[in-house]
Amino acid sequence: MISAYVSAVGALSRLLAVVATLLLIAAMLVVCEMILVRYVFRAATIWQTDFVIFAATASIFLGAPYVLLKNGHVGVDVVELLLTPRPRRALRVVGALCGLAFCAAMLAASSINLEEAWSAGWKHSSVWAPRLWIPLSALPVGFAMLCLQYVAQIIVILRQPLEEHAAEHMVAGHAVTAHAFEETAR
Repeated sequence: MISAYVSAVGALSRLLAVVATLLLIAAMLVVCEMILVRYVFRAATIWQTDFVIFAATASIFLGAPYVLLKNGHVGVDVVELLLTPRPRRALRVVGALCGLAFCAAMLAASSINLEEAWSAGWKHSSVWAPRLWIPLSALPVGFAMLCLQYVAQIIVILRQPLEEHAAEHMVAGHAVTAHAFEETAR
């Protein structure tokens, strides 16, 4: 059951990564179209800038769970390299719990914001004037998936044998252990 949860969350994170990629591609194509319309045909652009901003922003929030899944986020692991396996595991769990707490708070706040945009019929102030609930919906979806991905990450950390936490780390493409790190720090 737990493995199924971790697999399902991973699959959803991968799916959102595909959606995020498609949004970035769409934004890039719209930028090209906007340049063509504005500078070649000397026509006004009405919706393009807003679309590019909304699509790029949505791709950040929708792609974040995949980044967490792949541990692609920027991290400083100097302290972690110096720890033995048990404190290293504890540090990872505490870090994931802090990330989960932050994402849960942002999920609540962005859900309230989305509900207000929906119920009040908010529109963007541009000439295009899209309904704001559409671009704002990416925030609670992204933060909800980040919460699920953090829970999956905590499960994976706690289920790993301590020996795996003692495994070598990759730093600048080279395997470095805590002992090797201490040697180079001298």
